[in-house]
Amino acid sequence: MRIVRSLKVWKLGTVNYLQALKLQDKLVSDRKAHKITDTLLALQHPPTYTLGKRRTDHNLLVSEDDLRSIGAELHYTQRGGDITFHGPHQAVLYPIISLRDLGLGARKYVEKLELTMIELASLYGVKARAGERGETGVWVGDRKIGAIGVRISSAITSHGLAFNIDPDLNYFKHIVPCGIAEKDVTSLRKEINMVLPNEELIQDQLISCFANVFGFSDIVWKNNSSLADS
Repeated sequence: MRIVRSLKVWKLGTVNYLQALKLQDKLVSDRKAHKITDTLLALQHPPTYTLGKRRTDHNLLVSEDDLRSIGAELHYTQRGGDITFHGPHQAVLYPIISLRDLGLGARKYVEKLELTMIELASLYGVKARAGERGETGVWVGDRKIGAIGVRISSAITSHGLAFNIDPDLNYFKHIVPCGIAEKDVTSLRKEINMVLPNEELIQDQLISCFANVFGFSDIVWKNNSSLADS
């Protein structure tokens, strides 16, 4: 008999990074206590740079004052991975799911996040691939289109993935993205060189790819969600 796996999806629109982090922490606690089912946050951030727990500040190429001057924030996090950028026109997914219930280890989980973005790119005829040795995220040739940085606590996940739909790629010039020098960053818009459908549709397609890859067949949409609802 096939197991029906349920996923609650929160579509949050644009959310300040620290607000999203606070919500993740609450949901992780609730998931550990079995108060909620597996949950997926779908959102975008205002211009924000984040560093992982390795604190690789040397991959930030400008000062915090310079970042503030361009309207960007800098935050230190407990996720894995190196420095990355989040901003408008980038689809972000934060899964709060139980790897134990899904029978997944950390490596397999990351591979499925990669496959989620690869499947989305393929919908637009873009051939993406997982990173090779020393590379993280998802790539089109030697150009990075998607980043991954996760945290796992007691088999419950947080943080997640960011897929470049059509962000201002100039923001990436201020960092060594994910700590990998001499590599370019790209976007779906840049790769297909044509008008894209609206970004909400693309985000929904990314959510569907995630559900398909992870085997969730029962999707509960929490549309027009706000942090006040939490």
